[in-house]
Amino acid sequence: MRVLLVGAGGVGTAITRIAARRPFFDHMVVADYDPARAEAAVAALGDADSRFSTARVDASDEGAVAALLTERRCDVLLNATDPRFVMPLFNAALAADAHYLDMAMSLSRPDPERPHERCGVKLGDEQFARAADWERSGRLALVGMGVEPGMSDVFARYAADELFDEIEEIGVRDGADLTVDGYDFAPSFSIWTTVEECLNPPVVWEEDRGWFTTPPFSEPEVFDFPEGIGPVECVNVEHEEVLLIPRWVGARRVTFKYGLGREFIDTLKVLHQLGLDRTEPVSVRSDLGTARVSPRDLVAACLPDPATLGDRMHGRTCAGTWVKGTKDGKPREVYLYHVVDNQWSMREYGSQAVVWQTAINPVVALELMASGAWSGAGVLGPEAFAPRPFLDLLTEYGSPWGLREQ
Repeated sequence: MRVLLVGAGGVGTAITRIAARRPFFDHMVVADYDPARAEAAVAALGDADSRFSTARVDASDEGAVAALLTERRCDVLLNATDPRFVMPLFNAALAADAHYLDMAMSLSRPDPERPHERCGVKLGDEQFARAADWERSGRLALVGMGVEPGMSDVFARYAADELFDEIEEIGVRDGADLTVDGYDFAPSFSIWTTVEECLNPPVVWEEDRGWFTTPPFSEPEVFDFPEGIGPVECVNVEHEEVLLIPRWVGARRVTFKYGLGREFIDTLKVLHQLGLDRTEPVSVRSDLGTARVSPRDLVAACLPDPATLGDRMHGRTCAGTWVKGTKDGKPREVYLYHVVDNQWSMREYGSQAVVWQTAINPVVALELMASGAWSGAGVLGPEAFAPRPFLDLLTEYGSPWGLREQ
C-alpha cells in the first residue's frame, strides 16, 4: 500500500508517528500547503524509516492532488485537513482511481427558513451523492474514520452485533478533564472545526421522524465519564455519527453530545454574536493597506496551535458510545469508550492526547484495508464493516478500549 497523507498539522503529524511503528504500508507521502510542516513531520521520524517522503500540494486544487496521487503511485488518499477541503480531496481520489479515507465529512448548510427544526444540506450529503460513482470505480471511500466520527461508530456497530438484541438509543458522548497551563481559552483541537461543529444546528435522528435539528447546545445533561474524569455537562452538537449510524445500525434514536463546559460555550456564543465565526472574507484596513480576511481564520490565527500545546496540557480525554436497549429480554445500558492520558501520549509519541486519539483510528483502518479485513466499494462509513477486527487491532496497537455497564 502506498499512501498520500494530505495535511501535516497536529493530526497528520501524529498519523506519521503511529504509522511508522507498523509494517503494513510500503510508502507514505506527507503533503501539505506549507512544505516546512510536511518536512518537519517526516524529519521527526529520523533517518531510519525511508518509507516517508514529502510534497507540497494545495488541498483545494483537485487537479494538483489527482496528479500527485498518480505521480507518486499512491493507492489511497488519507485526508488530514479540515472539512473545507473534503470535497476537492474526495473528488481527486476518485479521479485518480485511488481509495479515500477521511476523519470529517463534507460540510452542512442550515435550512434557510427553519434552521433549528429541519435539516438543510446535511454533513456528508455531497459525498453520498457520489456513492454510485465510487461503486462503479470499484474504489472505497471510507468516510468519518477518526475517533468521533470513527471509533464511536465502530462501537455502535459492535453493540448492535454482540451486545444487544434491540437498541432504543445510541448516544455518542465525548468528555475530558484536560487543562492547559497559561491559557484561559485554548481549544485542544482545530478552532475552525470546533466552531463549525458547535455553532451549527445539532442534528438528532429518531425512527419516526428521521433527521431533524435543534438549537445549538440543546438538551444539556451531566454524563459521568470513566477512569477518573467524572461528571461533565454535555450538550447536543452537530456531528457525523448522527448522520452515519442510522444508515447501518438499527436504533430508535441517535444523538451526539459534547462535554464543552459552560465557559467554552459562552466563548463560542460571543464569537457568534460578534460575527467572528463567519467564513466569508471581510475587508480589513491597516497601515499596510486593505486585506480580505475570514473572521474565523483570524480567530484561529490568534489562538495557539493545538498541536503545540502538549507540554502544557494535563489530564485525559474520553470518546465513547452510550447504548441503551435490551438483551435476552432484559434492559441493558452500556458505555463503550476509549481514554487517552495526555502524559502518556506525549511520552510515547510526542503528540497531545486529542490529536493522537484522532490519529490512531485512520491508521488502524488503513491497516485493515491493506490486509483485506475491511474491503468494499462505494461511500461507506465505519459501521459498514465488521467491528471486531478494528477493536482487536486497536488493542494490539497498545491502546485498549473499555466497556462499562451503566
